[in-house]
Amino acid sequence: MQNSSASTDKPNSSKISAVIFDYGEVLAYSASREGFSRLAKIFNVSFDVFRELWETTRDVYDRGDLSPQEYWLMLAAKSNTTLDSNQIEQLRKIEIEIWINLDPAMFDWVRALRAAGIKTGLLSNMPTDLATYLRENADWLDDFSFKTFSGEVRMIKPDAAIYEYTLRGLGVSAAESLFIDDKEINIQAARGLGIHGIVYRSIEQLRNELKAIGFPVLPAHVDEHATKRQEQGIKLQL
Repeated sequence: MQNSSASTDKPNSSKISAVIFDYGEVLAYSASREGFSRLAKIFNVSFDVFRELWETTRDVYDRGDLSPQEYWLMLAAKSNTTLDSNQIEQLRKIEIEIWINLDPAMFDWVRALRAAGIKTGLLSNMPTDLATYLRENADWLDDFSFKTFSGEVRMIKPDAAIYEYTLRGLGVSAAESLFIDDKEINIQAARGLGIHGIVYRSIEQLRNELKAIGFPVLPAHVDEHATKRQEQGIKLQL
């Protein structure tokens, strides 16, 4: 885990007028082992083999270079598997299902930020399948002033262009924004543009780092019961 000095750049919090969130593993919990195992089963490979294959092939899919059918057929070729159209549709459905397990405490904080007059943005490396599903079904997207999904704009983090696109959409400068992402490489890229950044590990860690810089709106404390619910994962109604 990153310590506070390593994962935040101690901005002047009084100048921050927008908070930008990653989606997966920040607003939504990481897909479970069970979820990935459902995908792996269709390819007839182990969890570990599939997870590595999935992680090393995402850039072209998240950037929108491949259609869903092209992406899943590419994974099939790499794993010496054949897929029919029904299996591809099943894979597309499962991948959506395993990435809509949301953290209610984070969404409470998003709404608190908006109530305080702070803009909220969403910046995610996300293929169009999931982005389309969320745009059509997730009412909570209205809690974000501007949404950037990589598959729609044909750019991915950590490319500078996708951060700049999001800043323009929010109408703020880099110095006026704070970015929260679970990946160090994405935070470092944001900082390189002058965006303040915090590497997300947990809501309590986030609260402590925000408090340390004097940020005016903090996430609520997560009690023991809520922590247990988070560990189990909670699917919010979309």
